[in-house]
Amino acid sequence: MQDYIQRWQALPGNVRGSIIVIVASLVSVMMSSLIKHVGQTIPVIEILFVRQILVLIIISPVIFRNRATVFKSNIYGMHFMRAALSICAMYLGFSAVVNMPLAEVTAISFARILFTTILAIIFLNEVIGIRRWTSIIIGFVGVIVIIRPDPENFNIYALMAIVSALFVSAVQIILRKLTQIDKPSTILVFHSVSITLFMSIPAYFLWVMPSLDEMFYILMIGGLMSMMQWLFIQALRVGEAAAIAPMEYTRLLYAGVIGMIFFAETPTVWTLSGAGIIVASTLYTMHRNTLKASEK
Repeated sequence: MQDYIQRWQALPGNVRGSIIVIVASLVSVMMSSLIKHVGQTIPVIEILFVRQILVLIIISPVIFRNRATVFKSNIYGMHFMRAALSICAMYLGFSAVVNMPLAEVTAISFARILFTTILAIIFLNEVIGIRRWTSIIIGFVGVIVIIRPDPENFNIYALMAIVSALFVSAVQIILRKLTQIDKPSTILVFHSVSITLFMSIPAYFLWVMPSLDEMFYILMIGGLMSMMQWLFIQALRVGEAAAIAPMEYTRLLYAGVIGMIFFAETPTVWTLSGAGIIVASTLYTMHRNTLKASEK
């Protein structure tokens, strides 16, 4: 065992980070698959609420150790806005997962990188050139290829997936601001507690008593979510963000395989083509963002 640990530590940081992201991406798709399965009978908001209870249990030591200062902030409005957008992003995104093929939802979710670039221009006063604008436009062409908007056959869940990606991007922009002002413990705890409180009301009114199997799956969802977040943190600790981020595209492969095996979903040529366009455009966008950051 010690020999394996030494071999692992001998690997370059970016290699270790990439491997961790590949594993984290598999965990992410497994979590989405369980949500898709359980969401057929249990409301999405209930699944998310139980998951948040688990998150609170996990971070309770942080709350206890910092109980005197953890809720002190001068920007409560920004914290509440982040929590509200997070709830909307999770509800819309997971509702799309329940009702759409996994590969399609996964491909659309990568549009968040394109949205983040646009929001950074608007709210962080970042400046981009014609090449990145072209990449963003091409990326959204890929989204259109996947959903193929048709007035006579409107797909509300595809729209939910797109709006979810937008809200995830907005949450990331707000988080950039918060990290410049508040401590990490305050950001973490305030976010988790406020989301749990906000979700408690709709969860109460929509509550469906889960079976033992369903409760087991919901608990697994919470555990997989925590594992996924921990893995991504570990990946960023050992590897460079620009080097390991492309590995997250393995989610598309996992989603396609799991969708075919467990949900009898076959990716269409439109999904594959649109996914390819999105992947290419977001990889280029990340590349340009990295170059821009290195120039500062």
